[in-house]
Amino acid sequence: PSHHSDKPGIAPDGMKLVPVYASEAPAAALARGGVQISSARQQIMGVTSARAQYRSLDRVVSVPGQVDIDETRVSSVSTRVSGWVQKVFVDSNFEHVTKGQPLFTVYSPELLATEQEYLLAVQARKTLGQSSLVEVSAFGTSLLEAARMKLSLLDVTPDQIHDLETAGKPEREVTIYSPAFGHVLERKVFPNQYVTPETALYKIVDHSSMWIYAEVSESDIPYVSEGQEAVVTSEAFPGHKLVGRVSFIVPHLMEETRTERVRMEFPNPGLKLEPGMFVNVELHRGLGRRLTVPVDAVLDSGTQQRVFVDRGKGVFEPRTVT
Repeated sequence: PSHHSDKPGIAPDGMKLVPVYASEAPAAALARGGVQISSARQQIMGVTSARAQYRSLDRVVSVPGQVDIDETRVSSVSTRVSGWVQKVFVDSNFEHVTKGQPLFTVYSPELLATEQEYLLAVQARKTLGQSSLVEVSAFGTSLLEAARMKLSLLDVTPDQIHDLETAGKPEREVTIYSPAFGHVLERKVFPNQYVTPETALYKIVDHSSMWIYAEVSESDIPYVSEGQEAVVTSEAFPGHKLVGRVSFIVPHLMEETRTERVRMEFPNPGLKLEPGMFVNVELHRGLGRRLTVPVDAVLDSGTQQRVFVDRGKGVFEPRTVT
């Protein structure tokens, strides 16, 4: 709009110069770069106006994501003693287990001897408790407590200790129970297998919370931060949305893809999210209250952006904007 000529030709931006007649726009009435367009010509050209107004803007970063297990919810099962596996109750991968569910039984000479020590401590307490000397009676109680603590440190549950005391004889096989709710990710226990405390027998993962990884492009990195809300949709559960949070941003850019890896944590009601599943992720970032105009009103030359202010009576004045 700042280019004028006294003869027909082509403007610097490549557009054909349009004549403006004195009867349509007196030169003194227009600001520098302004134009005046009659209402009839506005209709032919399809010129429209809109009000500039303040809005709360929201930047949405949409990226594909992939579901993975929550590594903080993985439990490893092993024994505290060496021995031989007898019965296996959970014998396949991906089987669902609940906390406290029997997994297998183990025969351990070490554990059997500890049970016998506990029963002897129970008998000693009964005998020493009849003593008139307070120190002797207290010694019997402390002896029993030490034997009970030793069993607890070997993963014998309070219920098992109670049953042992009630029965009055040691159990040859001791049952090992699941320490967590979830699915069996790995099962490495078999009947008649010799196991030690170093042997990892089960790996159980709780799917009630899942991680989702996404790769954010370099240009979108400023709009992603830890703690930010994330929304997930998937073809596996159409019409449903899951809301989570960004829990970690890898502080290194992947040079091959020019992206940054983002980890999000999502609650998983109904276990809809499954490891390996592809999902759609939306990360919302509020940009605050800004003065806005329709995007179509901005003329971008590559180095400058301009809009035209409608002054009425067909007069339009240019404004440089950012």
